[in-house]
Amino acid sequence: MEKEFVSVWVRDPRIRKEDYWHAYMDYEICIHTNSLAFNRKSSCVRRRFSEFVWLRQKLQENTLLLVNLPQLPPKNPFFSLNNAQQINTRMTGLQQFLQTVVENPVLLSDSCLHLFLQSQLSVEQMEACVEGRGGVSVAQAIHSSAPARLRFATAPQEDLKED
Repeated sequence: MEKEFVSVWVRDPRIRKEDYWHAYMDYEICIHTNSLAFNRKSSCVRRRFSEFVWLRQKLQENTLLLVNLPQLPPKNPFFSLNNAQQINTRMTGLQQFLQTVVENPVLLSDSCLHLFLQSQLSVEQMEACVEGRGGVSVAQAIHSSAPARLRFATAPQEDLKED
């Protein structure tokens, strides 16, 4: 019998403009797995740092402090969307966070984690889905988020190069 695995990559940072003055960065999160805990064996979604913060809070609430959750990379008030070193450091920290989370069997059963990793739903939509207010089940939300063609590679994308 093949050993179960869950591989997670955080890559492809992109700057998103909300309006003329406000922008944020999001990251592509890709997973590849043979784990029975996942409905889809490969998927990619885009998430921003604040969504990682939400996920960590939800996992903490849902495990009732039974699991010692890994930390997220620290929120840097001087984080620059143009600083490749800061971006790479954050991506590495986010990937380490997710890899540690998916290796924990208690956390692997959390619906919020699966929606975060395998659906295109917003935080508000994920909360509604988990609470049964979304009109669809978690599995349906994940299935309906499946893109027609995944952009998936076998290795993480090269780090950003300093200018």
